[in-house]
Amino acid sequence: MSKKKKATDTKEIEIEDVKDIQQDIPEVESGDKIKEEAPSDDFEKKHNELADKYIRLSAEFDNFRRRSLKEKMELIKTAGEDILINILPVVDNFERALKAMQQNEGENNLAIKEGILLIYNNFKDFLVQRGLKEVEAIGKDFNADLHEAIAKVPAPNEDLKGKIIDVTEKGYYMHEKIIRFAKVVVGE
Repeated sequence: MSKKKKATDTKEIEIEDVKDIQQDIPEVESGDKIKEEAPSDDFEKKHNELADKYIRLSAEFDNFRRRSLKEKMELIKTAGEDILINILPVVDNFERALKAMQQNEGENNLAIKEGILLIYNNFKDFLVQRGLKEVEAIGKDFNADLHEAIAKVPAPNEDLKGKIIDVTEKGYYMHEKIIRFAKVVVGE
């Protein structure tokens, strides 16, 4: 008999627990509407969020691609800069040799001069094809962004004050970027 009583006691406890839970639930009158978010609202929010993320990621990738292409083009443009900088003294020596040969005219020098001039012109064409260009200096106003003043001398006339009178070493651009400043003499 004690087993039956225990069974009924548990039923009573269970019923009491259910009554307590029911009291905690607010009562809803028939006129009140319960707001329930439809699953389609959640789906739309999630869809819009993912679409926004996709658009942003796509734009970010396009920017990355453009930036990478620009960096590659810049690298290709200036890839040989170091080599060309080291070749410039050779060009200077060619020009000095040509100047010295003009001063010593002779029968044997004429053939040598023509040969060196041919080599020099081919070499200069090669450098121009690689994007190398001389900085114009003689007769121009001194510009610290392009020229390096190594001396100031009295100007022979008023028009040459502040202008470049002589160039001791030519300056060069490589694709609009200065790679060597022209060493110049400025009139004062």
